[in-house]
Amino acid sequence: MFKNLTIRRITLYISLGIWVIHVLLLVFLSYLHAESLEPSRIIPYSLLSFFLSYIVIRFLFERFVFRKIKLIYKVITGSKDSLQNKDKQNIIEDRSLEQVNDEVFEWAEKAEEEIATLKSLADYRKKYVGDISHELKTPIFAIQGYLHTLLEGGLHDETINTRYLQNSLKNVDRLQTIVDDLEMINQLETDTKELELVSFNIKELVEEVYKDLKMMAENKRINLIFKQGADTAYNVLADREQVRQVFTNLISNSIKYGKEEGRTKVSFYDMEEVILVEVSDNGMGIDEKSVKHVFDRFYRADKSRSQKIEGTGLGLSIVKHIIEAHKQTITLRSTMGKGSTFGFTLRKAN
Repeated sequence: MFKNLTIRRITLYISLGIWVIHVLLLVFLSYLHAESLEPSRIIPYSLLSFFLSYIVIRFLFERFVFRKIKLIYKVITGSKDSLQNKDKQNIIEDRSLEQVNDEVFEWAEKAEEEIATLKSLADYRKKYVGDISHELKTPIFAIQGYLHTLLEGGLHDETINTRYLQNSLKNVDRLQTIVDDLEMINQLETDTKELELVSFNIKELVEEVYKDLKMMAENKRINLIFKQGADTAYNVLADREQVRQVFTNLISNSIKYGKEEGRTKVSFYDMEEVILVEVSDNGMGIDEKSVKHVFDRFYRADKSRSQKIEGTGLGLSIVKHIIEAHKQTITLRSTMGKGSTFGFTLRKAN
């Protein structure tokens, strides 16, 4: 009865309490001074007492309690006009103080989570802008250096002019690659690029990618193979060109960071509704601290070695976005000195 009391009930119970005390006091006084207070007058006096008590207590609660609660609800709802509606006021009046307390704490927790999220996004934005600036500076400074040298007389020096122009063009191509990768990530994040889902043989697609990267692999004497026993061809339902890019990025990374005379291996596993694909190598591996960040934009696990390897640092981020756009997942297992395995799923075609 006295749990989860609303403001109306609190006002009523306090008024009843005061009324009972007043009635008892009137009865007591009627016995002491029977000539001055007749019993027939007790009832109207007591009713008047109850009415006045209720009005006064209601006023006090309205002024010092209920108004404060309304202000709290204004903050929670974030609207100036949200409490001008009678229905809104009735809702608040019907709330118990415990409910108000719980709702305020719930709102505070959500607000704290939102603030933490906003801070995290702000930190990520700062880091992202810094990473973009860093990635763009390298080719821009290189181009500036080459062009200044050519303008200061190198243009007429046949021993360097063609080479410097070629190096400038190479860095321009790198800038274009970074811009293209950023544009693709933006399209994937904003869902502006629709998936063209088709049924295709996933093993045939990997064989095509192997052919495209054959020369790159031969330069490091890396074998591109399928795992024995897990090389069955399956048909999957996905965007073929985007999945091609996934394989191209994963396999080219395994070649870039793999050890010479190593191997890159692709495996397929039937998981009933989906096909699990694994791309593994026996390269240098990724340390445990870096595993959870490898899909971040511009992140490089081995920065000292990565500086010598061409790339935008966006490849794995694109891979993750493509797989998630297919509503599937991608994971990474890696051991330093033994290699890495990227695994992702694709929906099996009927």
